[in-house]
Amino acid sequence: MLVKSFGYALQGVGALKITVEVNITPGVNFFIVGLPDAAVKESQQRVDSALKQIGLKIPGKQITVNMAPADVRKEGSAYDLTIAIAILAASEKIEAHLLPDFVIMGELALDGSLRPIKGALPIAVKAKSDGFKGIILPHENVAEASVVEGIDVYGAASLKEVIDFLNSNLKINASKIDLEKTFNKANSHFEYDFADVKGQENIKRALEIAAAGGHNLILIGPPGAGKTMLSKRIPGILPPLTLNEALETTTIHSVAGQSGKAKNGLITQRPFRSPHHTISDVALVGGGNFPQPGEISLAHNGVLFLDELPEFKRSVLEVMRQPLEDRVVSISRAKFNVEYPAGFMLVASMNPCPCGYYNHPEKECVCAPGIVQKYLNKISGPLLDRIDIHIEVTPVPFSELSKQSNAENSGVIRNRVIAARKIQQKRFQQNEKVHCNAQMSTKDLKKYCCINDAGASLLKNAMEKLGLSARAYDRILKVARTIADLDSAENIDTVHLAEAIQYRSLDREGWAA
Repeated sequence: MLVKSFGYALQGVGALKITVEVNITPGVNFFIVGLPDAAVKESQQRVDSALKQIGLKIPGKQITVNMAPADVRKEGSAYDLTIAIAILAASEKIEAHLLPDFVIMGELALDGSLRPIKGALPIAVKAKSDGFKGIILPHENVAEASVVEGIDVYGAASLKEVIDFLNSNLKINASKIDLEKTFNKANSHFEYDFADVKGQENIKRALEIAAAGGHNLILIGPPGAGKTMLSKRIPGILPPLTLNEALETTTIHSVAGQSGKAKNGLITQRPFRSPHHTISDVALVGGGNFPQPGEISLAHNGVLFLDELPEFKRSVLEVMRQPLEDRVVSISRAKFNVEYPAGFMLVASMNPCPCGYYNHPEKECVCAPGIVQKYLNKISGPLLDRIDIHIEVTPVPFSELSKQSNAENSGVIRNRVIAARKIQQKRFQQNEKVHCNAQMSTKDLKKYCCINDAGASLLKNAMEKLGLSARAYDRILKVARTIADLDSAENIDTVHLAEAIQYRSLDREGWAA
């Protein structure tokens, strides 16, 4: 008897329908065909053990399992349940009439219980568009898949429950979730708040500007100055995720199998990813033999924090250059191409020299002549060219640390950032590729960053006297535009330019001579 059941293969952040065809004929062999990987081939042993636990067994006949389309590689253990149900239906142990209406996926343990799978959200999205009435998944994936409206999601704890459900011996209620209510009630509390930071008012101001315009940022300062502490507080002042952004972010984390921390199946706070400096280029941008999203995609719609930037391998940093511009990562293989979103805000920190005390107000740098410049040269010019704001962080004096007064909290700063972003949304509403000032093209700069004669004179003098490089010109204009937006100013004034100019520390000639 020939029976079909249905599952899905992940492709990038999407999914492709996989038809599992099982045919049972006289004989004693078991074949799985259709480009299965080792994990799929090993499903025979898991299915066999799971069936024995509930008093059933694989028929002692020739069983051919075909996974179509046959030219797409099938990976992972998520097809265990799909294959088991198809075998049972083909051997007439369960009713087969419901199988065309359902997507059935899950990994089987040897005792017949179900383990969660990756990519439940994109699978549910595609199953809905393909016209399936429902999807049967392990309990751990139900909340995530239930985010998709218009398709019934059923959670099961074991193979026995799925069999009883298909045989109408067990009623399982479809999971329901009020997406708008869940999203609107999302917890806005952040673990880190700027109210806990003593002093560093100029650094907080730079971080506010970076958040308001989506600007990439690098913090330079000695050990213990608070670079990492300040960076961890940036997500708390970024605008809240929109519903579409939350779904997009959750989809990426679902594909990577990292959506377990999502509340009610939905990621509602902007990601903050902080990979160690020993990370490989593939782990950072994504890819591998079986492509997976990298850290820059997991940071999509959020912050990618690179602590101790010069300690990262140069090859790792260089692969970020294109994603920083294009906001997408393209992974090309011989037989397929996948794309992962990569619209993140880059925040980096570094010591000014190997010993950490170059330009320190109290401690003396012990690095040999030329070492400081050599240390800085570990970061290429093209990468620095993509970082809009450079800010020097100095240690907080004791007088500031001992103050009892509370600083401005993240909520107040966030409101100003949201107001500035609304101005930018209105400005760029006709351009789908630009959402904030940091993404402006040269054409946009000419249109939205006009400066008066006094501003032009100030910028010219600054570039000549401070030895600013040519690449700093566009960055200064973008940052000045954001500062003007924070002031709700229609035009860029000289005071906005003056503040923007001071955020180009690493472009100054002689900074690390």
